Amino acid sequence: MSTTLDLDQPPGWVVPLMRFGYAARGVTYVILGVLTFLAAWTGGEAEGTSSALASLRDQPWGVPLLWVVAAGLLGYAIWRFVAAWWDLELHGTGAKGLIARAGLCITGAIHAGLAVSAARQAIGSSGGESDSVKTLASWVLQQEPWGKWVLIAIGAATVGAGIYYGYKGFKEKYKRHMRQSPRSQALDPAIKFGLVAHGVVIAIIGFFLIGAGWTADPSQAGGLGQAFEAVRAQPFGRILLGALAIGLVGFAIYCFAEARYRIVPRCASPDTKTLAGRFDTTFERAIARVS
Repeated sequence: MSTTLDLDQPPGWVVPLMRFGYAARGVTYVILGVLTFLAAWTGGEAEGTSSALASLRDQPWGVPLLWVVAAGLLGYAIWRFVAAWWDLELHGTGAKGLIARAGLCITGAIHAGLAVSAARQAIGSSGGESDSVKTLASWVLQQEPWGKWVLIAIGAATVGAGIYYGYKGFKEKYKRHMRQSPRSQALDPAIKFGLVAHGVVIAIIGFFLIGAGWTADPSQAGGLGQAFEAVRAQPFGRILLGALAIGLVGFAIYCFAEARYRIVPRCASPDTKTLAGRFDTTFERAIARVS
């Protein structure tokens, strides 16, 4: 398997952009988690990302904050594209590495869409996240004769992404990217819970997409808001929704921790200490090949 890495060095703005992007992502999930918890507590309707951002618009400093969030999410999207192009996480150019780098591009595209949503909310434009997902599902289904299967494949990939988030949290894979410090160690339980909760939500959205593809009915597709309502429809649903909301705040903490402590392997020294104890040996070997 080929593991040749691009020798061109990334520009100096990459790491600050990454930190700004993670921070904006954290702000988004704090808002989402708090509103979801209030919905579980009061019995109100749980909000998706677009609706959660829209709730800021009428608050003092809400519109400027929306623009900051939009800029940060766009920065995060650019970071994902740049990380894939320069292979900043040292995945290599083998089959497994190219799949991982393609995943970075997909998450970049998703967060570019969220940045556009935040900007639209800042200027007062309407349109919810769930409507956007249904519109996308409808367009894919119209691409005969393969649209149905493409939507099912997208849903399966989304479920896979959710499972990966849960695996990443449960197996503590995030630790190899996070610099060791007393504070990052103290945040570890919240980070783990947040990643697992985020994985559950993403997997539910993926199952909705699979259902929409299987039945050729785009109305069955939905975003975060519909995922939250599906959780609340279960026995003890409000309790489960409240736990999920706390988990989303935990995921926000993970984003803030990434903003402060994340290590970019391509830009890091091999003697960097991480929460995993030491710099990952895979990264050490990769750095040795390009140094």
